[in-house]
Amino acid sequence: MEGDIEKVERTMKITEIRVHYRLPLDKEQWETADRVLEVHPAGCPAHQSVKDSIHITIDAQYDFR
Repeated sequence: MEGDIEKVERTMKITEIRVHYRLPLDKEQWETADRVLEVHPAGCPAHQSVKDSIHITIDAQYDFR
């Protein structure tokens, strides 16, 4: 995970969070992993709490076993 903190008016704010997953998977698991990543934001309380004030991106790299 990484992010950006910027000065907005007179206050420092977290403006962006980038989440990068690196997942070891069997080849037949990649479709399930894609679906999980797609619905993750809607089911994550932290994401739902800050989504309107912090830009969040989520991506994944699959390392097939």
